[in-house]
Amino acid sequence: MGDTSPAGGTNIEGESPQGEPTVDTDEATITDDAELERTLGLSGGLAIGIGTMIGAGIFVFPGLAAGRAGPAAAASFLIGAIVALLVALPASELATAMPKSGGGYYYISRGLGTLPGAVVGLSLWFGLVFASAFYLVGFGYYAVDTLAELGVAVGDGLVIPLALLFGAAFTVLNVTGTENAAKLQNGIVALLLSILAAFLGYGGLDAIGLVGDPSTPEQFAPFGPLPVLSTAALVFTSYLGFAQVATVAGEMKDPGRNLPLSMVGSVLVVGVLYVVTILVATSAFSSEDLSTFGETAMVEVGRHYLGSIGAFAIVFGGLLATVSSANASVLSTSRAIYAVSKDALLPRRASRINLRYGTPHVALGMAGGPILVLVATGRVELLAEVASFLHLIMYGLICVALLALRRNEPAWYDPDFRVPGYPVVPVLGTVASFALIGFMQPVSQLTGIAIMIATAGWYAYYARDVNLKGAFQ
Repeated sequence: MGDTSPAGGTNIEGESPQGEPTVDTDEATITDDAELERTLGLSGGLAIGIGTMIGAGIFVFPGLAAGRAGPAAAASFLIGAIVALLVALPASELATAMPKSGGGYYYISRGLGTLPGAVVGLSLWFGLVFASAFYLVGFGYYAVDTLAELGVAVGDGLVIPLALLFGAAFTVLNVTGTENAAKLQNGIVALLLSILAAFLGYGGLDAIGLVGDPSTPEQFAPFGPLPVLSTAALVFTSYLGFAQVATVAGEMKDPGRNLPLSMVGSVLVVGVLYVVTILVATSAFSSEDLSTFGETAMVEVGRHYLGSIGAFAIVFGGLLATVSSANASVLSTSRAIYAVSKDALLPRRASRINLRYGTPHVALGMAGGPILVLVATGRVELLAEVASFLHLIMYGLICVALLALRRNEPAWYDPDFRVPGYPVVPVLGTVASFALIGFMQPVSQLTGIAIMIATAGWYAYYARDVNLKGAFQ
């Protein structure tokens, strides 16, 4: 099993260390009680949230979503944004009370106990792995299309190799420092938002008939209301970015201010962009046509509005967006592993921090390896829905954890931000999160359930004697 499992009801504090860290100079790592440095500000938090969410929602999903729900896919993205906000507010309160790496795992383990925390924490690892693989496959498609727009036709056979290559590169980048990854993220997001503002501004004017040729409106919900909800379940992967902000809470400066602004702000900004994008896309082409374009449908939308310049702008924007999503997801996956390892739910070796770069290099390796395995499958929709399933379970339990902590009010619970509309908001967040799971494809539900059963089995085998101080058992 690697490191020895804690025995005899070992208590894991889970709070800031009181002593000096133990240094293993042979492996150039800080071990055991070391903490990650707080180097991320508000711009870094927003860049992680927006940068993670913007890739799938705008550049990969429009063709898939329109094929399922027609123009009403815009409503699917709106439903996803509402559910995300209902969870982002409770998560913001919990994050300011417990600004630790690990995000939802940390809150649930302290609010609901070790077993639910272990299942969610280990499932979060896999959920982020599925999401990261989804973003990387999307990156592969856009990389191939970028080459095609430059006159280099390589075919779809290069999609997966490119995704694998850059997945390994992002893992190495994150090993060299969180600040380096954040700088890349900030630059990409700023450039990406500039491209989108220009493109969606023109496309929006065309959609309402102020410029360009008039088009015949398509029926808003040609397939009825049920596909709108099932599509909302599919595209919810687009809203995982705010939770990924929480996974790096232990590295945020002034977390009481920056965490809520980063989480809620990123959902609001990206939700508006998603809805406008679908309306623009379905104004340019019928839902059937968008569906045939697949993962890179937005390239054809760009070509429709602005010719070859528009196509290149979108294909370059898609490349930036999927790079951003993949980079942020690799970062967040490693922090989820780091958090459960520090609590001894995984071997403690996984929480070791590299002395030179100050990053959890073992956890990054445990993130990058499984991501590359899933990338090789190329199953875009399955990857997206399994990621959504596992995150929605966590989101529902985050809201339950808030209700439990508010009811018990332990002495250490002193958040800088309180949820407006309590208890209605967390109750609605719980119901909406679990309800959305019911509209997923059966294979995605079964895969998610199998992962949760496996994580519960790991807890029973390896970590059943762990007691987390501050957690309600």
